[in-house]
Amino acid sequence: MKAAIVQAAGQPPVYGTFSDPVAGEGECIVTVTAAAISQVVKSRASGTHYSSSGTFPFVVGIDGTGRLEDGRRVYFLMPRAPYGSMAEKAVVPATRCLALPDQLDDVSAAAIANPGMSSWAAYTERAKLRAGESVVVNGATGTSGRLAIQIARYLGAGKVIAVARNAEALKSLPALGADVTIALGDDDAALDAALKEQFAEGVDVVIDYLWGKSAERLIAAGARHGKGATPIRYVQVGSMSGADITLPSAALRSSAIELMGSGIGSIPLERLVLAVGGLLQATIPGGFEIASTVVPLSQVGQAWPRDDSRRRTVFTI
Repeated sequence: MKAAIVQAAGQPPVYGTFSDPVAGEGECIVTVTAAAISQVVKSRASGTHYSSSGTFPFVVGIDGTGRLEDGRRVYFLMPRAPYGSMAEKAVVPATRCLALPDQLDDVSAAAIANPGMSSWAAYTERAKLRAGESVVVNGATGTSGRLAIQIARYLGAGKVIAVARNAEALKSLPALGADVTIALGDDDAALDAALKEQFAEGVDVVIDYLWGKSAERLIAAGARHGKGATPIRYVQVGSMSGADITLPSAALRSSAIELMGSGIGSIPLERLVLAVGGLLQATIPGGFEIASTVVPLSQVGQAWPRDDSRRRTVFTI
């Protein structure tokens, strides 16, 4: 079969021929129709993600949409290695295949599933977001961050504060449901003042796609200006600004900040599958929007280096 194959660590995927998968007990063969690039897919392809197997060669991709042998349309997650989703076929445990809503097309489902799941799972599984609570989205202008705003609103957040590096892109976020926008610029005093104001008014949940220096500023602001001993559930999802931070111990002793992560390993896989199911069912009624670029899988070599966080690259097979 044709597939996007990573031959060795550090090499981008190439379009080539890979052996056809054979289903074992409890598994399904999915004829793939669409699969998208995501940050976790990129990291696993390069061998740097904590969930990478380190075994080569393999077909890249952790999720996608397609058809089962009986013709049913499904979204699928975490195919059995070395068979990823960016191929003509994938072999997947039956428990990781979800029926797609009739109104949701394959490309849209493939585009929205991974970035949408990142916040849906963070809100529902980790932060346990409650209606009326205030949410900060750090890294709000990327595809995942933009969805995190929309999903927070759908799940009943009372206030959404969007924080991001791209000041120009921040201007588009009120239309998606952001009440407040804060730019991560060079003016440290202005940033600290803006964060102080929001945490003093009350922040319940932080969804962080950036980590790095912005996370340090957010944690410091929450520790200094958060309301009394009111918990702030800080959920770490991505690390676009850096893998590490400096965390003063006093920031935790002097506040009720609860630090946690959300991703593969912090949530049981079966719960992640359920989270995707909830997201896909909510996509049409919630009117969730995501920018995407559709590319034939045969052009993976050209499209892979051009992918960025502003649009989701979806390969069609």
